[in-house]
Amino acid sequence: MAEQRSSGTGGRKSGGGSKKAASHGSVGELREALSSLIDPLGMVMLTRERIEDALNDAVSRGRVTADDAQDLVTSLVERGRRQTSDVLGELEDMVSHKADRARSKTEKARRVAGMGASFPIAGYDDLTAAQVQARLDGLAPADLRRVREHEKSHANRKTVLRAIDQRLK
Repeated sequence: MAEQRSSGTGGRKSGGGSKKAASHGSVGELREALSSLIDPLGMVMLTRERIEDALNDAVSRGRVTADDAQDLVTSLVERGRRQTSDVLGELEDMVSHKADRARSKTEKARRVAGMGASFPIAGYDDLTAAQVQARLDGLAPADLRRVREHEKSHANRKTVLRAIDQRLK
């Protein structure tokens, strides 16, 4: 059986060691960032089938009972699910933070370069209709009209256009 390198359920670690990696954006640096997240946890990837195979072999050799083997599989799979959830949450946080920083830097660069006023909603083309609607509050009528024109000529989402029209009334 594989050596157990970590105990517990794989609590989330901070992505602090990944600051250098995510700032440059190359694939190698992303791999380094992921390694700094996964390596401290001592994680390995095993399928449920491989775990069951190993335990079935132990049962056939008489080293463990079938009930104990099934309990062990269930426990290991549940721990794996919790660790996966924790790691995915950490990755989402890492990606979200980096995306927010990139948007902020882009907006700042546009202002510094004197490329005119930026679009009223940062990262607009990457947002869902619900996210756009949530960002409409507080926009001036002129900005709402800019958003409406952009929406009409691009995604033309009816729910977004309706929400803008309601705010312009």
